[in-house]
Amino acid sequence: MIVKENGIASRPDFELFKSNICHSLKELGDIQFLIEKIKSDEVNMYYQRCWYPECLYLLAMIDYISRLNNIPICTNYNQIRQLKLREKIYPVGIELADMVYHSEEMKIKAELSAIPEFLRFNIVENEVRNVV
Repeated sequence: MIVKENGIASRPDFELFKSNICHSLKELGDIQFLIEKIKSDEVNMYYQRCWYPECLYLLAMIDYISRLNNIPICTNYNQIRQLKLREKIYPVGIELADMVYHSEEMKIKAELSAIPEFLRFNIVENEVRNVV
């Protein structure tokens, strides 16, 4: 998941990061995704690098998939679960639509239908399974 340039980890674009996480979920399936992400401890790795949007997005995904599959949440991340981003992050398509139409309507609609596990961290996410 981490791109390396000259042996040093470089931070990918957040939209690319989200896409990679969603593709990983699609390829691995729910249970294997949970096993791999928790076992690799990527959440803590992102947290230690101060990559908070990536950390919280992955944690939200883990919690969401756990809820859908009636699996208790991994308590290793309880301290991180108390955090949230200062400002909401919206999908780039929503941001662009609101800029084009000079309106906040799309953001409002997206928030109303956002997945709760993501919204808790100020990440507006509506669809994680519909990836191409």
